[in-house]
Amino acid sequence: MASLVAKIRLRRGEFALDAELDCPPGITCVMGPSGSGKSTILAVLAGLALPDAGRIALGEEIWLDRARGVEVPVHERRLAYMFQGLALFPHMSALGNVMYGMHDMARGDRPRKAQALLDRVGVGHLARRRPRTFSGGEAQRVALARALARSPKLMLLDEPFSALDRELRAQLTALVRELVAELGVPLVHITHSIAEARLLADQVVRIDRGKISARGAAGDVLANLAAMEE
Repeated sequence: MASLVAKIRLRRGEFALDAELDCPPGITCVMGPSGSGKSTILAVLAGLALPDAGRIALGEEIWLDRARGVEVPVHERRLAYMFQGLALFPHMSALGNVMYGMHDMARGDRPRKAQALLDRVGVGHLARRRPRTFSGGEAQRVALARALARSPKLMLLDEPFSALDRELRAQLTALVRELVAELGVPLVHITHSIAEARLLADQVVRIDRGKISARGAAGDVLANLAAMEE
């Protein structure tokens, strides 16, 4: 099981990001105020943004090394990225959305695999329906099944549960924890919520103004953050 190790340096106007991450298999929550650099970190890890300097490695795989001119493109990084807006394709059924990520699989095997993933996340009955008919929680589950369709080596979540009520959020965070444990991969998750991080995180990284101000086991870091907010 491979760990994600990243060193990122980036400047955009007055904003500067200087961060190092070490994310073993399991869930790392990145927390911090708006504009602190959380989403920028995910964009760099995914290959959607290029830092001025840095290195990203997943185990023995080097995805980025600016000093050596190495830059693995997004589609070759074998990662899953769940955005806040989910970005399900409205013209495709749930089954079609999940099959979209299965480019490496024989075409004839895709429907069976996609149906199995939808069943696994509890929305197998939605296979033939389109996103406009989904509830918020159903859309999240379909998006999660699509994220898993590539058998990712790394998962990135950018506040996908923020619009859900507390009960639904608890259900989905429990499901994510279970799935990540089965996959044995690192997951980097952005959240503003201490409560959500308590449910989800193995470790927490706190970032302020582009620099990491705290990191460590979730219980320790979250206890300190909660004390600071009292």
